Amino acid sequence: MRTFLSSVLVMLICSSFSSPSAFCATPDVNPFFAPYSTPFETPPFDRIRPEHYMPAYQKAMEEQKREIQVITMVRSAPTFENTIVTLDRSGELLQRVSGVFGALRGAITNDQLDSIATIATPLLTAHRNDIVLNAQLFARIKAVYDMRSKLSLTPEQAMLLDNTYKDFVRGGANLSEPDKQRLRNINDELSMLSLKFNQNLLKETNTYRLVVEKKEDLDGLPQDVIDAASEAARKAKLDGKWVFTLQKPSWIPFLQYAKNRALRETLYKAYCNRGDNNNAFDNKAISSRIAALRVARANLLGYPTHAAYVLEENMAKTPATVYEFLGRLWEPALKVAQQERDAMQAMINKEEKPFPLASWDWWYYAEKVKKADYDLDEDALRPYFKMENVRRGAFDVASRLYGLQFIERKDIPKYADDVAVFEVKGMDGAHIGIIYTDYFLRGGKRPGAWMGSLRSFGRIGDSTVTPVVYNVGNFSGPTGGKPALLSLEEVETLFHEFGHALSGLLSQRTYHNIGLPRDGIELPSQIMENWALHPDVLRSYARHYASDEPIPDALIQKIVKSERFNQGFITVEYLAASILDMDWHTLTDTTQQDAGAFEQSTFTRIRLMPEIVSRYRSPYFAHIFSGGYSSGYYSYIWAEVLDADAFEAFKENGLFDRKTAEAFRRNILERGGTEDPMVLYERFRGKKPTIEPLLKKRGLM
Repeated sequence: MRTFLSSVLVMLICSSFSSPSAFCATPDVNPFFAPYSTPFETPPFDRIRPEHYMPAYQKAMEEQKREIQVITMVRSAPTFENTIVTLDRSGELLQRVSGVFGALRGAITNDQLDSIATIATPLLTAHRNDIVLNAQLFARIKAVYDMRSKLSLTPEQAMLLDNTYKDFVRGGANLSEPDKQRLRNINDELSMLSLKFNQNLLKETNTYRLVVEKKEDLDGLPQDVIDAASEAARKAKLDGKWVFTLQKPSWIPFLQYAKNRALRETLYKAYCNRGDNNNAFDNKAISSRIAALRVARANLLGYPTHAAYVLEENMAKTPATVYEFLGRLWEPALKVAQQERDAMQAMINKEEKPFPLASWDWWYYAEKVKKADYDLDEDALRPYFKMENVRRGAFDVASRLYGLQFIERKDIPKYADDVAVFEVKGMDGAHIGIIYTDYFLRGGKRPGAWMGSLRSFGRIGDSTVTPVVYNVGNFSGPTGGKPALLSLEEVETLFHEFGHALSGLLSQRTYHNIGLPRDGIELPSQIMENWALHPDVLRSYARHYASDEPIPDALIQKIVKSERFNQGFITVEYLAASILDMDWHTLTDTTQQDAGAFEQSTFTRIRLMPEIVSRYRSPYFAHIFSGGYSSGYYSYIWAEVLDADAFEAFKENGLFDRKTAEAFRRNILERGGTEDPMVLYERFRGKKPTIEPLLKKRGLM
């Protein structure tokens, strides 16, 4: 019945559009319905059109339902193979369609894809509920789980069984029928609210622009930034003016260099008030409703809070552990941030017309302090960080550590002209996988940087499925006749996301339902940042874009000397957001909060300095309200404890020591998720991690 209703719904939706072909296509021309005839079966982006998604989603859900029905109707007794593995292998077409659609929704969305997401999201949520709340299916899973002590399973198989059973229990399989329906309703509403939150944030971010009409208002800005703003104005048909946006390549340089304090305040507040302007894109009520529904769901499933529900499956295990961990960092970070504030205030007090430092002044005066104390002008570094060279530097690190080769492929379809595609090979020349790199700003691209997967590694019998992954960023693009020249932050971000890509490329996990906990998933990415600005690595890739001269040692020493600069600010703004996340998700009742008052109570309690705004405020905290980081934003710094400790092994044994790299690859990159993450970490490191390397790295001790 549900399949029939889904079909009717799709037909009704298609017929309601003025151009139904934009959403409905005949199966015989749908590229999702046959094996891809592309190199390494990569998605044929040149042939996939919006009208292919809804028929593909519908067919994919129907296929998986039939696969589930086969499991539940088999007459033989449930076994690990005929139930757990067969379930894990189901939904191949759905994974293929969702992988492509998710990638394009993040990197190059438009009104058509937004409309498709609005249609598909409730159908996919209902489909997921149908599987997890299938009583016959759960009975077979439970039968296998109950006899687990009698089975001869590998650690990975045991983890798959445990994950599968817990997914169903935590998804409501043990609830009564009325409570299952309540859970369905909650899940349906949550999925649509999260989608709306993300759509609002993207539209508010992309529609804002600060138009500068007077040339004197550009005083202090580097020429490259002015050129980019002029180019943005030309694209907006505002010739002769300059346009600044809330995208970081535009927003951050303006705050760092613009002498016009009033305009800095205007642009800064526009960023910090996204989703909080009482307009069509306002996210305050949505964030409050999401938090309340998460409490209701957690209570229904037997947990006091959403955080307790989430953290049960993380390394941290409990909210108390997370709060205690964040608290150990908060006081030393706050102390350092206050010292940084005082240094900037002292600089302001020497000016002709002094004033109290405000949050929109921090970036500007931090840049002045950096230049005064370290003789380091970040804009002077950009010429040495041509994007292609930085990317090559990241590839070279992976080559030296793991013996990988990266060969650009021009014959593989891509979804945008400025995307590059590389085949990854091992030391022996064997194919490992494919990586797409997509680094520049684009209309329709959501803010931030991320890694995603179009296909994961897997084993089916004697054959293997090789991974296809992508890295996406919003970096400074080519402008004024110059190539893309990255900031230090963008360099580190590129290395960070490439670390995620390495985790996806080198994984040897056999099954789909095997993965790292949220607070362990950042280790492969964050450890890569240690190589990004290491002097030995910088010398290998940082070359002047015009002269090809290597970065001078004097500049390298300035970078090294300034490593702990502004770490108080960086840590405090991050920790404030992490604590806000935990406060939202340790609510114990379903009363909807006033989002503004709620977050202000958090910041008052922790004594957040007025000169620093939390890295994310509730109305634009996409990580927790439309992403997968609810009760988990702390995981970045949790993983930084691991990465700081892990990198000590490389410092002890050699920056590119193959034995150490092999141990990291074998235990972390290849096997992550197949066993308890701390067991795997200790197997690599030979001991538990300690927090001291992190405190030292950030200058907090």
